[in-house]
Amino acid sequence: MASWNSASLEVLYNVFGWIAFVSWSISFYPQVILNFRRKSVVGLNFDFVVLNLTKHSSYLIYNASVFFSAAVQRQYREKYGFNQMIPVAANDVAFSIHAVLLTAFTLFQITIYDRGNQKVSKTSIGIVSAAWLSLAVCVFIALPTHSWLWLLSCFNTVQVVMTVVKYIPQAVMNFRRKSTVGFSIGNILLDLLGGLTNYGQMAMQSIDQNSWVNFYGNVGKTLLSWVSDLVYDYRWIKSYLSKGK
Repeated sequence: MASWNSASLEVLYNVFGWIAFVSWSISFYPQVILNFRRKSVVGLNFDFVVLNLTKHSSYLIYNASVFFSAAVQRQYREKYGFNQMIPVAANDVAFSIHAVLLTAFTLFQITIYDRGNQKVSKTSIGIVSAAWLSLAVCVFIALPTHSWLWLLSCFNTVQVVMTVVKYIPQAVMNFRRKSTVGFSIGNILLDLLGGLTNYGQMAMQSIDQNSWVNFYGNVGKTLLSWVSDLVYDYRWIKSYLSKGK
C-alpha cells in the first residue's frame, strides 16, 4: 500500500483539501441567506437546484464508497497499481455530505418562499429521471460480477454530466431577465477558490508519488474543478462584473 514520501507534501495535501472543503461548503450559504432575507426564490433557477442535487448525490455515493469500501479500493489498485493511493480524501466525503444537505435545504426553501411563476422544467425532470434510470441499469449490470469500481465510475460520470449542464438553465434565465438579482455571486467566487485548491491537493499527491494516476483515476474530481470552477465560474464572474445587477 502506498504511503507518503514527503511529510511536507502530505501537510500541503491536507491543507489544500480542507481549504477546498471550506470554500466549496461556504459557497452554498450566500444563496441560502439571500433566499432567507428576501423570503423569495425568484431569480434562482429551480432546474439548477434540481440538477445540482442529482450531481451531489451521485458524487457522494462515489466518494463515500471509494473512501470506505475495502472491496472498491482493492479493485482500484488492481486496475491502477497496488502502489497507488486512493484518489478520494476525507475532505471529499465531508464536502459531498454537506453539499447534499445544503442543496436539499435550498430545494426546501423553494417550496416555502415566494417563487412567482417559476417551476421546474420538464426538460430538467427528464434529465434527472434519465440519469437515475441509467444508474439503476448500471447497478443491475454490475451486481453479477461485483464490478463495483465500474459501477462507481458510472456515478462519477453522472456527476460530471450534471456539472456541465446544471449552470445552463441559470445562465439562460439571467440572459433573458438581463439581471442577476436573486442569484448570489458569492457562491461563484467561493466555488472558484475551491476549484483551485482542489487542483492543488491533487497536484501534491501527484508530485509526492511521481504519478498522475490520481488525476485520471478520479476523472470526476478532475473535471469537477476544470469544468465547473475554472471555466464556468470565470464566465459567471466576468458576466456579473460586465452586466451588474
